[in-house]
Parts: sequence; C-alpha cells; structure tokens
Amino acid sequence: MSLFNPWVLLAILIAICSSFGSGYYKGGQDEFAKQQMEIARLNAEARQKEQALVSAVNNTSNKLAKANYEAKLQTQKLHSAIDSGTFKLRIPVKADCTIPTATDTAPASGDSVQATAELDRETAKSLVAITDQGDANTRQLNACIDAYNSVYQTLKGKP
Repeated sequence: MSLFNPWVLLAILIAICSSFGSGYYKGGQDEFAKQQMEIARLNAEARQKEQALVSAVNNTSNKLAKANYEAKLQTQKLHSAIDSGTFKLRIPVKADCTIPTATDTAPASGDSVQATAELDRETAKSLVAITDQGDANTRQLNACIDAYNSVYQTLKGKP
C-alpha cells in the first residue's frame, strides 16, 4: 500500500474533513450556549430594571393617591365650614359711599377699611371646587413629572 493509493488518499481526505466538520459543529454549539447565557443574563438585568421602574411608578402613584385623599379631607372640612357659616368668602368691592365733611379735608391715615362683599354659600363652594380641581390637576401633573424623572434616571443607570 502506497500513500498515493486512491483509497488511502480518500481515507486521509475523509479524516481531515470529518475533523474540521466536527470542530465546526462543536464551535457552533459552544457559541450557541454562550449566546443563550448572555441572553439569560440580559433578561435578568431587564427584569431587575423593570421591577425598579414598576416600583418607582407605584410609589409615585401611592404618593398621588395619599395627596388626593388628604386634599379631599381638606375640601370636605372647608365645605362643611362654608355650610355651617364659620368660613365665609369675601371679595373686595369699590365703595364710593364716603360723605365728605367740611371739617375733615385731610385723607385718613393708618388702617383703612376696604369694603367687601360676602359670597353666598353655593358660589363659595363652587369657587372652592374650581380651585380644588386646579390643585388636583397640578398634583397629577407633578406626579407624572416625578414618574417620568424617576424612570429616566433608572434607565440612565443612576439610582
């Protein structure tokens, strides 16, 4: 048997091709395993960030709910004070009812009493409701801004 026998050359060629083929197959399997481990690691990091984001949004939501509840209690107290008459809303009015006297030509100095008009209870409650709605909208907007900022900082990587 000589080295130049076609069957020996074929056997050597098959051995070389099979060793390269098995190495290629093993390398592909190893790379696939590395990719799967990397994907699992990245998924774990994403879940941690997701939990941090959900926690930040829930905290902001809880703060908003608490602030809204406290504001509702204040509003109820104010409405009951308006209904009972212990709290009255007054607005300044222009009064030209002064009667000039000949002996009093100098303007009055010190405390000047400004004329006011008292609002009826329903009007007062309506004004309070308008301001309460404005405050609620402001609280909600501030909560949205806080949630955005906390999510932004979390995604940037800052705690």
